[in-house]
Amino acid sequence: MIFNFIFGRRKKQPPTGASALADLRVGESAILSDLELAPPVAEHLMNLGFVPGLEVQVLRSGPGGDPRVYRVDGTEVAMRRDLTRHIRIELIGAPAFGD
Repeated sequence: MIFNFIFGRRKKQPPTGASALADLRVGESAILSDLELAPPVAEHLMNLGFVPGLEVQVLRSGPGGDPRVYRVDGTEVAMRRDLTRHIRIELIGAPAFGD
């Protein structure tokens, strides 16, 4: 945080078309773009395969819509919506940033 203050770096705003993983419906896919989570949580998810740039798909949903099962790089992981609200995605087929 101090590093960002000293060097004037600001947090990137999600590009147009970006949303959260929680916004996808069952059967939809998107590209992971950013994990806006505490470093230990983000590192754990990356160890499970949730690496920015990879495709993620919503496979199924629990009763009432929570938790949901996601597939990324051959791994299936169940996560609650409160966590997936902090995982940014790029919709597949969405216009690229700056276009």
